[in-house]
Amino acid sequence: MHDGASKKPSRIQMRNRKLILDAALDVFSAHGYRGATLDQIAEAAGLSKPNILYYFAGKEEIHVTLLSQLMQTWLDPLIAMDEGGDPMTELLDYVQRKLDMARDLPRESRLFAGEILQGAPRMHPHLVADLKPLFDEKCALIQGWIDAGQLAEVDPQHLIFSIWASTQHYADFAAQIEVLLDTDAPAPGADAFLANLFTKLLRP
Repeated sequence: MHDGASKKPSRIQMRNRKLILDAALDVFSAHGYRGATLDQIAEAAGLSKPNILYYFAGKEEIHVTLLSQLMQTWLDPLIAMDEGGDPMTELLDYVQRKLDMARDLPRESRLFAGEILQGAPRMHPHLVADLKPLFDEKCALIQGWIDAGQLAEVDPQHLIFSIWASTQHYADFAAQIEVLLDTDAPAPGADAFLANLFTKLLRP
């Protein structure tokens, strides 16, 4: 099926592809690309290895498929930052969207982080073609708000990096947070803390 056949997939084929991708997300997020194997993915999906290879050419194709699907999800919170909105509200809403994503999609966050830590060998074209233009556009928007006196003087690029770091931490280091906070709840208090932190940083 991975050889480019144009026949519309059946319901079972669609279900199996979804099973494989969901299982692979578990395996890749737990073991990284290098540590993951097709045998692990097959076992997690409840399918045979030959069955996996019917749908995908190999581990790399599964990984690239997951990353490609993830990229749009990753871009959406930044895309939603509205030029016509109140600058402080737009940025605090962006922080909240990224925090919500860290809570709702921890496996995806770890998958993305693992790819970047390896030097983005499979994701680099997407970073160049999709993320970079959007990042530049939103940095220019934030700089415009700063120049208009609506936000404090901060570097827009490093502001966005700080938002990513402070929100994705709750997904990528969830095991550590659960131990330190003595809870398996999704980091109680994070919403208020980050809102307060970035309000103080950005208030003109």
